[in-house]
Amino acid sequence: MKKTASFEEIVESQKEEYIQRLFTLLRQKSISTQNVGIRECAHLVKSMMHEIGIQARLIETEGHPVIYGELVTDPNAFTLLLYGHYDVQPPDPLEDWLSPPFEPTIRDGRIYGRGAGDNKGQLMAQLLGVQTYRNTEGELPINLKFVFEGEEEKGSINLASFVENHKELLQADLVYTADGSSHSSESPLILLGVRGMLSIELETKGADWDNHSGNTGNIIPNPAWKLIDLLQTMRNRGGQVLIDGFYDHIRLPSKHEKSLLKNLPFDRKDVGEKIGYKELEMNGETYYHKLTMEPTFNISGIHSGYAGEGTKTIVPSAAKVKMDIRLVVDQDPMDIYAKISRHVKQVDPSVNVTYLGSMMPSRTSADLDVIKVVTNAVQKAYEKEPLIQPSLGGSLPDYVWTSLLKAPSVIVPYANFDQRNHSPNENIKVENFLNGIICTCHVIKELGKMK
Repeated sequence: MKKTASFEEIVESQKEEYIQRLFTLLRQKSISTQNVGIRECAHLVKSMMHEIGIQARLIETEGHPVIYGELVTDPNAFTLLLYGHYDVQPPDPLEDWLSPPFEPTIRDGRIYGRGAGDNKGQLMAQLLGVQTYRNTEGELPINLKFVFEGEEEKGSINLASFVENHKELLQADLVYTADGSSHSSESPLILLGVRGMLSIELETKGADWDNHSGNTGNIIPNPAWKLIDLLQTMRNRGGQVLIDGFYDHIRLPSKHEKSLLKNLPFDRKDVGEKIGYKELEMNGETYYHKLTMEPTFNISGIHSGYAGEGTKTIVPSAAKVKMDIRLVVDQDPMDIYAKISRHVKQVDPSVNVTYLGSMMPSRTSADLDVIKVVTNAVQKAYEKEPLIQPSLGGSLPDYVWTSLLKAPSVIVPYANFDQRNHSPNENIKVENFLNGIICTCHVIKELGKMK
């Protein structure tokens, strides 16, 4: 009896073809914030899905279309929904790219191009994993559904309404996302949630225009000082947020989640060098707790007056602060926005608070049987025990699955830690791309064994 080739053998034999198919996708621009090439890319992904044998179609939203596909063999079988996004960030600054951003190139074992890691390389690894499984094993042991959106890089602004409007169509037992970066140790990583986010702007005015600081200093109010005074009432020097009720509704980590955080490897010097802050003084347990289980209160931009070369002696007419506030599970961005607005009104009513956007936090329990099955599959794929992190420090639209669709969700990043997503010279290691294909195969196989 002829021995069936393994997933690894099939991927190795098809390596060049698989890379070229990724190249085809990387060449197609799909910059969602500028609406460049989006619809063309959506049709390209749909045609690639058809080539694999996936029934796929475009579903319109108020913004860019969602590509929905399915391979349903048995309505009573386990159903896995694969999520990804086909849109990318703008490539600027172009002069910093060593090769053109939309002409994929391999250098030193890495595929360079905009979207190589975020998220076209990982999206293609999922699709090619499905093809590889079918070429190796034949019929799928589970049902598959696919949702690839075109607005993740602009905040997934229509994904929630899409899920709300298609709940019956999207029903699944697990949502599986391949996005983000692997752990800095290069160990396989499983993420069970994300922090949410609230983006706001604080703005205040003084005079109707900038004034001479000698002629009007002490005479007209300086809006920069007004904002500084306000900010000091919102957070103390130790980092504690002083807004009434800010820490309400935070779900504390379980004993199991604490143990998962404690087991994550941490090299203080290595992390400090990789984030450009060699003065980092923190142990691993504190680092991961602050990164995943605590909210932030971050100033992402502040502007007032003149900040160019030399001097310009003025009392500025306006001051503005932009903030992004990361939130942990059970915190509600709109609740936090209301509390911040109330605080500002009490302290300084002349400051305007503007809502810029938000995303709900999300977390799936590490104790679920299906998470244990995925963990086993990832271990088989990489022949190494994966690290399990209860939450990502950043934000993804994971809540649409856990809160709206009421399905558990797991994120397994395929891209390398140093993929440079959103930056010039974005890349994915060839090894990571191919391992992602193999990992998808093992996840399908192991989920097929579930009762």
